[in-house]
Amino acid sequence: MPQQVQGVIARAKGAAVEIATITVPDPGPGEAVVRVQACGVCHTDLHYREGGVNDEFPFLLGHEASGTVESVGEGVTEVAPGDFVILNWRAVCGECRACERGRPQYCFNTHNAKQRMTLEDGTELTPALGIGAFAEKTLVAAGQCTKVDPEASPAAAGLLGCGVMAGIGAAINTGNVTRGDSVAVIGCGGVGDAAVMGARLAGASKIIAVDVEDRKLDTARGLGATHTVNSRTTDPVEAIRGLTGGFGADVVIEAVGRPETYEQAFYARDLAGTVVLVGVPTPEMRVDLPLIDVFGRGGALKSSWYGDCLPSRDFPMLIDLYRQGRLDLDAFVTETIALDEVERAFTKMHDGDVLRSVVIL
Repeated sequence: MPQQVQGVIARAKGAAVEIATITVPDPGPGEAVVRVQACGVCHTDLHYREGGVNDEFPFLLGHEASGTVESVGEGVTEVAPGDFVILNWRAVCGECRACERGRPQYCFNTHNAKQRMTLEDGTELTPALGIGAFAEKTLVAAGQCTKVDPEASPAAAGLLGCGVMAGIGAAINTGNVTRGDSVAVIGCGGVGDAAVMGARLAGASKIIAVDVEDRKLDTARGLGATHTVNSRTTDPVEAIRGLTGGFGADVVIEAVGRPETYEQAFYARDLAGTVVLVGVPTPEMRVDLPLIDVFGRGGALKSSWYGDCLPSRDFPMLIDLYRQGRLDLDAFVTETIALDEVERAFTKMHDGDVLRSVVIL
């Protein structure tokens, strides 16, 4: 029968989030109820609260999460009650043109649970990225549950559900960074630092971290950056070229999502190099580049959506590396907090004081 749990909702644009009683229905066909153990506070949740994604209020926030499957609906075979899972917002359909061509990481028809969770009065909630994990339990499509090693820390594992996977994947999957490459990462928040870590994991020989704050650059160096550039005081394009023999980096990852930093990334890459945009821009932003430079420099200009990941492939592999001590996911957990501290965590995140605040349930 339906259960009532506590969750964090955004009731109106710009309003402070609040704790509310949420009704979670029994899972229907293809669905699962997950007891959430940990959920990171991601900037995307703040976008939802500010109306930056859509206006389908009220939202049940939270999406960067791990937990244990409690029950499953009819026809679910990929997970079972008791499985420890990371939640993902890319439940591939297996039937669209991308899936049929063997490219499920680009699935064009990802899906969510068909039923809606509600408030006590029956008001339907819109779960952030189809997950809604700032709650004791949540209802998702079974395909949004990726089974991983249960010995992993829930706080660290859940971060693969969004930001950390986006950064690692931008380097490894989208940028195709390989051994010996030179890589520059512009913007050293959580996603940028994960890109630094991904570049190191892939064997890059030179990893240049760029940011306007020295404390963020220090963190990036601890995660694998070999060089740092403070772009508040130094021209980052010239600095990156200077560190790469005057040529530019093989791969430049833009993790800010602004026209000016994208232009820096474009000109900081080597001829035939790759630019990866993983920072999320706002709809009104535009880039003005001379078309002759786009043509003349060759290479590739790519955007990275969720790190071009395939959760069923990437999450277990990365958790295995974490368990082996080769991927320090714990470094991204700045603090652990309770459900009623999410609003304060938004402020800390906005001020750049944390890589991740993680709600523990």
